[in-house]
Amino acid sequence: MDLWGVYLFHLITLALLEVILAGRDCLVAGDSCSSDETCSPRLRTLRQCVAGNGSVKLGPGARSQCANAVTALLSSPLHGCQCKRGMKKEKNCLSIYWSLHQSIIHGLNLVESFPYETVQRDYDYVRLASITADSDVGMTTVNRCLDAAKACNVDDLCQKLRTEYVSACIKPTAKSGLCNRPKCNKALRRFFDRVPADYTHELLFCPCTDTACAERRRQTIVPSCSYESAEKPSCITQMRICNADYVCRSRLAQFQYDCEPSKASANGCKHGNHGACLLAYTGLIGSTITPNYVDNFTSSVAPWCSCSASGSRREDCDNFLGYFTDNICLKNALVTFGSETDPQLTLGQSSTASPGLSSSSSSSSSSTNRSTASPQETIETMRNILDTIIPTQGLENEQLVGQSTLPSSSLPISASPPSLILQAASGLLLVLLHLLNNRH
Repeated sequence: MDLWGVYLFHLITLALLEVILAGRDCLVAGDSCSSDETCSPRLRTLRQCVAGNGSVKLGPGARSQCANAVTALLSSPLHGCQCKRGMKKEKNCLSIYWSLHQSIIHGLNLVESFPYETVQRDYDYVRLASITADSDVGMTTVNRCLDAAKACNVDDLCQKLRTEYVSACIKPTAKSGLCNRPKCNKALRRFFDRVPADYTHELLFCPCTDTACAERRRQTIVPSCSYESAEKPSCITQMRICNADYVCRSRLAQFQYDCEPSKASANGCKHGNHGACLLAYTGLIGSTITPNYVDNFTSSVAPWCSCSASGSRREDCDNFLGYFTDNICLKNALVTFGSETDPQLTLGQSSTASPGLSSSSSSSSSSTNRSTASPQETIETMRNILDTIIPTQGLENEQLVGQSTLPSSSLPISASPPSLILQAASGLLLVLLHLLNNRH
């Protein structure tokens, strides 16, 4: 087989792999089940069972029907199907996923997987550094946060969506004079879902060595609009609101899976993937439980909520908050990203120091150590953010950076119809066979 044969064989393999992956798409699996006379009525039964968490209120006969429907659907394409983060019809896809993967249905625990397909991302820090190399000539120090902002400015997609969310988050509404929080959070989700992680992670997780840098980093997601309020709400309340929303519930489940800590793991993560943990973390931004840096002098992160009024559910609340404030996997992921290395961190580093800043405090002190920045400092910080997003005329006339070498679009789309992929694979297979026959 010559090089053309090897190349075509590789293309066919990829096409067939797409077919396999398409079968795991919950939208495709849902359509397949709905058109099947055996699967469709069982799916309808299951949806009635889980509507409003009604399965716990059903009588023995109805609960038995629900259990039978679940057992039957475990052998259907619905079992094991997943969705793509930020895909079209994401909520519809997740509703199909959660129809089968409810926490408890007649004593069955079906959350043995996670909602989103695994995304393999390798972060090319060298390419990001090369983007801003021209502007660093003559500089003796490297400011990765500034470099991240410059890199975003020269990428069309990153600059466009970053400008959109900042504008949405700082623009006051005509009636109240306050920002439009739902619009702000929608724009934030759009930014973190569609812009490549090479850019978003550098903007959000860049290491800081002083409070001014740390405050600018904390202001990246415009906390005054995206989540802050006069008083912190109860984490139990925020969790309940999140669990009622398919997207928020799925993002939280993905975060708890990818950032699951483990003392037996060399890097602190049960699944050993710091990149996946940080990606899942950013998936929570723009939701009811948006996490962020809690102050401007550490790298401690947490959602804007408190366990002080959690009552009998205090343990549940502490466990939830501890996933952010006392999670060796997440902490090591942040440290590793900041240092650009992946050392075998010791298991005793449960309170690992953040890059360039003091170590994280305990969960109780983290909830009280919010930013000490004055209103004037916050205004100045937001002005600096806008200045980096929308360059002045002087900067536009100066060639600060070269053209971006990173992809200009990363919008995930739903899986292609398997029939079209099969047709393409069949065509390529015929061409390959024809070439091989001509060689003999």
